[in-house]
Amino acid sequence: MKTDKSLVYRTIFFLCSILLANSATILAAERPNVIVIMADDLGIGDISPTNPNCKIKTPHLQTMADEGITFFDAHTPSSVCTPTRYGLITGRYNWRSRLAKGVLWGESEHLIPADRPTLGHLMRNAGYHTAMIGKWHLGWDWHKVDGKIDFTKPVNNGPDINGFDQYYGHCGSLDMPPYVWVDTGRITAPPNREEGVTSKEDRYGWYRKGPIGADFHIHKVLPHLFGKSITHIKQQAANSKTGKPFFLYLALPAPHTPIVPIPPFKGASQLNPYADFVMQVDHHMGEVFAALKENGIDENTLVFFTSDNGCSPQANFPLLKEHGHDPSSGYRGHKADIYEGGHRVPLIVRWPGHIQAGQKTNALACLTDIYSTLQELTQQPRQSTGGEDGFSLLGVFGGADSSCRDSLISHSVSGRFAIRQGNWKLCLCAGSGGWSAPKDNIAIKQGLPPMQLFNLKEDRAEKNNLLDKYPAKVKELLRLLDQQVKNGRCTPGEKIPNDREINFLPKGVTIPAEN
Repeated sequence: MKTDKSLVYRTIFFLCSILLANSATILAAERPNVIVIMADDLGIGDISPTNPNCKIKTPHLQTMADEGITFFDAHTPSSVCTPTRYGLITGRYNWRSRLAKGVLWGESEHLIPADRPTLGHLMRNAGYHTAMIGKWHLGWDWHKVDGKIDFTKPVNNGPDINGFDQYYGHCGSLDMPPYVWVDTGRITAPPNREEGVTSKEDRYGWYRKGPIGADFHIHKVLPHLFGKSITHIKQQAANSKTGKPFFLYLALPAPHTPIVPIPPFKGASQLNPYADFVMQVDHHMGEVFAALKENGIDENTLVFFTSDNGCSPQANFPLLKEHGHDPSSGYRGHKADIYEGGHRVPLIVRWPGHIQAGQKTNALACLTDIYSTLQELTQQPRQSTGGEDGFSLLGVFGGADSSCRDSLISHSVSGRFAIRQGNWKLCLCAGSGGWSAPKDNIAIKQGLPPMQLFNLKEDRAEKNNLLDKYPAKVKELLRLLDQQVKNGRCTPGEKIPNDREINFLPKGVTIPAEN
C-alpha cells in the first residue's frame, strides 16, 4: 500500500506546531517594534558571533549575539542580492518569480507586483507603520523618455506598492547608477554630474560611471542611511509607546563594493579596507541599539541582523587569508556559488526579555522564514500566498531545536539549484554554479558529474562527491525538489502556480519514478 506523503508531511507539520505552540504563544503575547537589518555581501566568517576565528573586531554584533540568539545554520534563498531580497520580502523562494538568474540593475523595472503579499503588507495589516531605508535592488519604474530617465518626474512602483508607508533609498547596488536618493517616489536632488571610479583606480572603492545627485556622496552613504534610520526610530518611538508599533526594513549597501570605509575606521582593522568597512558596519549597529535605549523602546523592539549572501571576492580573499581570516569560515565557495559559502550567512535576533540571552542554535533556517515568523508574531493566519516557503522561528527563539523546516532549496547566480535535507545536500550542477572554481562550463569540460552529493556533517567543505555511492539518496532528493517546485510552496497548503516554467535538471538527468 502506498503512503500518502502529503498526509505524512501535514501530520508532521501539525505535530511540530503543537510542540512549538507553547513557547511561540508566550513570545507573541506583545507587539514589539520590528527592525530587519540586512548587510550586503557579509560572509558568515566576517563577524565574531558566527566565527570564533574571525580576525575582524565586531563588538556590537557580539553584544547583540550575547543578548539574543545566533543561528549557525541560516541561509539566504539565493547566493546573490536581488533574489535574496525577493525571498526575504515575500517569504517565497526567488526562483518562483520571473527572475530566473542574475540580479536587477539600477534602471530595472519593478520585480514584485502590487498584489504579491510582502512583509510590508503583512506588518501594515497588523497595525504597524512600515518603512524601508537603504538598498532596494528589486526594481522600480523610472519615468523614461527615449530610453533616458527623466529625473524631474516621480518614480512609480517602488516599495510603496509593496506595503511600505514610506521609503528612502537607491534602486540598485551602490556600484550601479543612477546614484540618486528617492524619498517615497520623489528624487531628493537631480543629478548634476557624471561620476565613477574604475577598478584600476581603486580595487576596493570602484563604482560604475553614471549620473549622480548633488546630495549623493558615495563615501557618506553608509553613515547617511544609518543616520536616516536612527532619525526614523526617534520619530516613531513615541507612537510605538501608545500602541502604534513600527516596522523598519534597513537594507545596507555595505560591505559590498564600493568598499569605502571612512575615518576612524579606515585602516582600523590592520587587515584591509574590506575589514575596515565591516568594522564600520558594526559601529553603526551599536548606534542603532543606543538609539533604541535612549528612546526607551529597547526592550520592546525585536531586531534581526543578517546578510543577503556570502562574501564577495572583492574583499580580496588572498590578502585576508594571509592574516588568517576566512570570510566563509571554512565552508566552500563564496557569493554567487551554490556551495555553502554562497548562502550560509549570519542571522542574529535580539529581543530583550523575550528571547533568552546567549542562545546558540543549529536549527535550519532560511531568510524566507522571517515572513512566517512575523506572521505568527502578529497573530495573523496563514494565507494561500505569502510565506509559501517560510517556517516560523518563534519556537526556536523560545528554545526549540527546530522550526520544523525539513528541507532547504538554494539557488546560485547562474540559476543552478541545490536541495538540502538533514545533512544531505544535492547540488544540481557540475561546478560551483557561480564564480568560484570550477565554474560550470569548466567542470563540464573536465568531465565532472552533472550533480554533486555531499554530507555536510562529515564534509563541511563539500569536497567529497558521494553521488555514485548513495544513488537512493540522490533519487529521494530529486523527487523532493520536484515536488516542492511543482507545488509552488515547500509548506503545507494548496498547490499554487509559479510565475514561470522552472527547469532545474542538468542535461541528461531525469526525475526518477516512485518505487
